[in-house]
Amino acid sequence: MTILHSGYIIPTMKAKLVLHTKEMKGDEIVEVKIWQVPRSGDKPHGVKISVVYIKNGKRLIGYDNAEGRGYHRHESGREEAYRFVDIWKMLDDFKKDVKRIRGREWDED
Repeated sequence: MTILHSGYIIPTMKAKLVLHTKEMKGDEIVEVKIWQVPRSGDKPHGVKISVVYIKNGKRLIGYDNAEGRGYHRHESGREEAYRFVDIWKMLDDFKKDVKRIRGREWDED
């Protein structure tokens, strides 16, 4: 499907969910969502990512690349830019943050 806009033909593709995991332990949740999307200025790697650690209903750490904001991370109500290398590095950084916040690995329990 294509859309004609201001004389340009813009191909459109729906986001394709390629990974979704959600683990719950008591009042804690870790959720990972990765979509394949068309490469664009906003999504240069062709992925949309949302990775979050929630405890007692509050997001304590999260990484994503929401529309128009680029790659960034959230911690304790603050948002800061994140230098994206690849998905594996982002997931590794997320795991390190979860360990720092929890005081132990997610898999330790």
